[in-house]
Amino acid sequence: MIRVGVVGLGTIGRRICLAIEAGIPGIGLAGGTGRDRARAEAFLGPLGSHPPFLPTEELIQASDLVLESATQAALQDLAPKVLGAGRDLMVLSCGGLLGRSDWVELAERNRCRILVPSGAIAGLDGVKGAREGAITRVTMESRKPPRGLAGAPYIVEKGIDLEAIAEETLVFEGTATDACRAFPANVNVVAALSLAGVGPERTRIKVFAVPGLARNTHRITLEGEFGRLQIQVENVPSENPRTGKLSYLSAIALLRDLGATVRVGT
Repeated sequence: MIRVGVVGLGTIGRRICLAIEAGIPGIGLAGGTGRDRARAEAFLGPLGSHPPFLPTEELIQASDLVLESATQAALQDLAPKVLGAGRDLMVLSCGGLLGRSDWVELAERNRCRILVPSGAIAGLDGVKGAREGAITRVTMESRKPPRGLAGAPYIVEKGIDLEAIAEETLVFEGTATDACRAFPANVNVVAALSLAGVGPERTRIKVFAVPGLARNTHRITLEGEFGRLQIQVENVPSENPRTGKLSYLSAIALLRDLGATVRVGT
C-alpha cells in the first residue's frame, strides 16, 4: 500500500482525496494539509478512512508519496523537505520545477522520484517518444476566458483590463520559462510539455483571452524527424476557472498506474 499525503485541499486536492477514498488499488490516503485548518478538517473528517489533518513535516513522515496540489510558491518550500526525507513527490504546480536541477539531484541522492501528471493536456507520450530523435519545433496556444487569467502577475504588472476585452486577444507570447513566471497558476500545462520535450527555453507559448469561451483550450504543434504532431484539448473548467477537470483526472490516473499490474502508454 502506497500512503499518499495531499498538500493543498482546494478543488484539485479534494477531488484526488475523494478518488483515493473511493478506491484505487494499492493506494491509501495518509492525510492532508492546507492553509485553512478548520476547513481542511471539516472536509477530511467525514471521509471513510478518517485521514488526519497533519502539519507538513508530520504528513511527510506519514507518507510514501506526497502530492502537491497547492501553488508554485508552496512547492518551493515543500519540495526540498519531501525529497530530503526520501519520499516521492507528485507535482501538479509543475511550472515550479523549471530550472530546479538541484531538486533532481536531491531526489537522486535520496533514491526517490519526482512525478508529474500530464495535467490538462494530452499527447505527452508522443512528445517523449519524439525527443528520442530530433525535435525542431514545439509551440503551444492556450485560450481561456478572461476571468481564468484574473490575478496573474503578468496581467497585474501590465495593467491589462480583462473586463474590457471584447474579442479574442493575444495577451502573452514567449518561452515556457517566462510564461510560468507570468502565469504561475494558469500555464502549468506548458511546463509539463517542456519537461516532456525539448526544455522550457525551446518551448514557446501564446496565451489568448477569449470572452465567452466555455472551455479552456490548448493546441500543441510539434515537428521533428518523426514527422508532425498536432493536439488540441478543450477542457471543461473545474470549480476553479484557472484549471480544467482533466488536471485532477490525470493525477488520479497516475496514482492508479502506480498500483496497476498492467500499465498502458509511455
